[in-house]
Amino acid sequence: MRILLVTALVGTLSIRHHVEAFSLQMNAKPIGSSSVGIPPPFRAVASPPPSTSSLLRFQPPPKSVISLRLASTATDVLQTSPTTSETKQGTLGLLTFDLDDTLYPIDPVLNDANNVFVQKMAEYGYSINPQDIVEAGKRIRESAGKNGVAMSHTEVRLEAIRSEMERNMLEKKLAECAEDWATEVKDLTAPLKASAKKWAKSAVSETVVESIYSAWERERHHSAERHLYPEIITALQKIREEHPDVVIGAVTDGKANPMLMVFSLAPYFDFCMSWEDDAAGRTEFYKELGNVDGNADLQWIYKAAIEKGKEIADAKKELKKDIDMDDAPPVWIHVGDDLAYDVGGSASCGAKTILLDLDDEYHQTAKLRFPPYNNIPAWNTASNDEIAHRKAMNDEAESMVDKRVSRLSMLPDAIAEILNNE
Repeated sequence: MRILLVTALVGTLSIRHHVEAFSLQMNAKPIGSSSVGIPPPFRAVASPPPSTSSLLRFQPPPKSVISLRLASTATDVLQTSPTTSETKQGTLGLLTFDLDDTLYPIDPVLNDANNVFVQKMAEYGYSINPQDIVEAGKRIRESAGKNGVAMSHTEVRLEAIRSEMERNMLEKKLAECAEDWATEVKDLTAPLKASAKKWAKSAVSETVVESIYSAWERERHHSAERHLYPEIITALQKIREEHPDVVIGAVTDGKANPMLMVFSLAPYFDFCMSWEDDAAGRTEFYKELGNVDGNADLQWIYKAAIEKGKEIADAKKELKKDIDMDDAPPVWIHVGDDLAYDVGGSASCGAKTILLDLDDEYHQTAKLRFPPYNNIPAWNTASNDEIAHRKAMNDEAESMVDKRVSRLSMLPDAIAEILNNE
């Protein structure tokens, strides 16, 4: 009789354990809920591999006034899993990637896109080079004051193309007027110059501006496919094989989209979230970034990625017939090259992080923009103040790196080590 009672009790506890474990699987409620989310909000302190006698301990990441907002809102988004007597190997639920200088080098990609830009400009009769557009973009941000820093890359480039076309048209019209009046351009009257300026503004077609920008953006995607880092496809294939249920997404501050790279990345990605999709969130972030007394909150874009990943994971789960109730709660890992935006931003929302600090042959640009290098790319339109704030954010995010890899072929192993709590 005692043996039967013990057996029944053990069976009851086992069933309860399975039900509780199943309830944790990809069961996050919408952002702001107190339910369990995809990743835990705290970073793991280095500890030995899991065993039946050791527990994984957590501590909150550090806070800073100038850097990332890491505290209350992050804990509202994602909650830690209940402590158990054993630390299980994690399952990869969500894997997100940055794009530029993470999956391909951005310098040659922009060079190719800019060459197409020049060709397209020439087709419409304009002699404008890409650096003219970069300089115009800087002037546009500066003239917009505090709102300039919040402008998206697309907004700045479109406005820069338009302004340079107007300038080009104005120069031509003033030269024609000077020839008609047999004088120098500098000697033309103010009313005549004002009239020419008004004409140049009206002469620029919005359709042409959009056409030129579209050609530039289209080539940017094509060039990205041609310049993909050699190991990335193999790495993605291996990740898909080892983690068949993982949701893979992209989080980017520009308009690049792997879903449009149909000959390479598209088959491996489930979604893409762009900073340009949420103008309000982007504006608030950049306003805070430019204010030394404020906190630059990067959580808004990663919260959107979590919601999208949850939505896709739920859809996948509904299509599965067999669900292993012994699976551990899913883990979210973000991969990128930028300490502030990729590591700091995702970690503040509870992600495990992998910093791609790649070898020199990969030609990354992010780390070279700051001391001791101070090598600002020619295409960069950020102000000195923005760069200074980014450096402060980089310094704080260093402590939030879970894994650092120097080659993309190391990525699958880095993911496995995080899931094994190594």
